[in-house]
Amino acid sequence: MTKIVNHWIGGKTAEGASGTYGPVTNPATGEVTTKVAFASVEEVDAAVAAAKDAFRTWGQSSLAQRTSILFKFRALLDAHRDEIAELITAEHGKVHSDALGEVARGLEIVDLACGINVQLKGELSTQVASRVDVASIRQPLGVVAGITPFNFPAMVPMWMFPLAIACGNTFVLKPSEKDPSASVRLAELLAEAGLPDGVFNVVHGDKVAVDRLLEHPDVKAVSFVGSTPIARYIHATASANGKRVQALGGAKNHMLVLPDADLDAAADAAVSAAYGSAGERCMAISAVVAVGAIGDELVEKIRERAEKITIGPGDDPASEMGPLITATHRDKVASYVAGAADEGAEVVLDGTGYTVDGFENGHWIGISLLDKVPTTAKAYQDEIFGPVLCVLRAETYEEGLDLINSSPFGNGTAIFTRDGGAARRFQLEVEAGMVGVNVPIPVPVGYHSFGGWKDSLFGDHHIYGNDGTHFYTRGKVVTTRWPDPADAPSGVDLGFPRNH
Repeated sequence: MTKIVNHWIGGKTAEGASGTYGPVTNPATGEVTTKVAFASVEEVDAAVAAAKDAFRTWGQSSLAQRTSILFKFRALLDAHRDEIAELITAEHGKVHSDALGEVARGLEIVDLACGINVQLKGELSTQVASRVDVASIRQPLGVVAGITPFNFPAMVPMWMFPLAIACGNTFVLKPSEKDPSASVRLAELLAEAGLPDGVFNVVHGDKVAVDRLLEHPDVKAVSFVGSTPIARYIHATASANGKRVQALGGAKNHMLVLPDADLDAAADAAVSAAYGSAGERCMAISAVVAVGAIGDELVEKIRERAEKITIGPGDDPASEMGPLITATHRDKVASYVAGAADEGAEVVLDGTGYTVDGFENGHWIGISLLDKVPTTAKAYQDEIFGPVLCVLRAETYEEGLDLINSSPFGNGTAIFTRDGGAARRFQLEVEAGMVGVNVPIPVPVGYHSFGGWKDSLFGDHHIYGNDGTHFYTRGKVVTTRWPDPADAPSGVDLGFPRNH
C-alpha cells in the first residue's frame, strides 16, 4: 500500500481535499513509494487562517514560554535524529551520514532560537530630554511562510521556522513535494514539545500553493531557498504584494587554488565539496580555478580521489554518494557532461551511464570531472546541481579573481593557499557573500548569517543569525515623557519632597 503524506494544519493532520497528488520516489530504486497531497487555494487559506488565529496568543506569549517549548523540541529532535535522517535518505537519496549532518546543522539554528532572548532585548536611552526616555523594541510580524527546496528537506526549514516562532510569529511551511515526509515529522515533534496548535503548519503542493502564499494578504513575510529563476520570481511577486522577502538563489561556487597551496589538502577539499551529497547543494564547489603551473598535478590528484568514491543506496553504510533526486534531474546533469567536449572542455571522468547492480532503475550518475573548461561552456555557466566538477586555468591570482568576480553568482567561494596576505586580499576583493580560507564549504555557524551576493540572493536579509532575527521582527521606537511625582496637582501628596 502506497504511503500518503498529508498536510499539517492547526496542530493535526489534514487529509488532502484537492484530489491532486504528486509522486515521491525512492531515488535508489526509482520506485514510487509515497503520494503527497497537493494543496488547493482553499487548503492554503485554511493553513494561513490557523496561523493567524494562533498568532493572537502566540504573538503575546512570553519569551520564557517560547524558549521552553523550543528546548523541548531540541531534545526530541536530538532523540529522533536517526529517524529523520532515514526519512531523508528514503526520499532524497543522500547517504545516511549526509542526512545526519543535515539534521545536525538544523539543530544549530534551534540552539540559536533557544537563546533568542539576547537578540530581542532592545535598547533604552534615558533622559534624552527633560524626563524623556527613548526605547527601541522588536516585535513579531504575524504569519510568515517558508518555501524550501528538495536538497535539504530538514535543514533548510530549520533555518527558518525556529527563529520565526521564537520571535513570536506563526509559520506556514511549503516544503518540496519531492521529499515531504521530514517536514511533517518535524511538525509532529513540535506538537509533542507543546507548541500550540496553529503556530506551525505544513502545506504540500506545487505552484498553486506557492502563488497563494505569495499573494495572501495575511502572510507578512516569505523565506525561500531554491534556484535563481524561482528566487527572482518569489522576490518580485511577494514584494509586489507588500511582503518582506528573503529569497536565496543558485550558485556557481569557485575554489581558487594558488601555486603555494597544499595540493593534497586542496584535492581532498575539492572532491568532498564537489561530490558530497551528489553535488545537490547550493554551497557545493562546482568550479576549481587552478593558478599557474599546478593545474595538471591538481587535476590528477582530484581524479585519483574521485575514482575511489563508492556510489550506492543511501541506506548502505558502504555508500559514500547516493543517487540524484529524480530521473529527469539525472538526465539533465548528464547532458552537461555529454556536451562538454564539443564546447572545448577535456572530459577527464565521465560519470554518465553509471548504474548500481541490483538497483538498475535508480537515478544513478557517476563522478564527472571536466578540465580546461572555457567560461563559454554551459557546464561552467549553469548551476548543474550534480556531481560534475569543472576545472578552469588561470595564469595569475588577478586573472583567477577576475574570473570569479565575472560570474553572475556570488554565493560562496574559497581560496587555498599558505600565503596569509593573498588570503586577506581575496576575502576583501572577491564578490561573494561567504568566503572560505582553506575551507571548501564556508557555510556559517548558526550565529552568523548565511547568504550570497548578486544573483544568489534577492532581498536585503541573509538567513538565520542576526539577519534572521531582524527579518522575522520589525523595529518600533517608543518615546516617553512622564511627569515627576513631585509635580502632582495640589491636594495630592505622594510623599515626594517638593524641592524644585
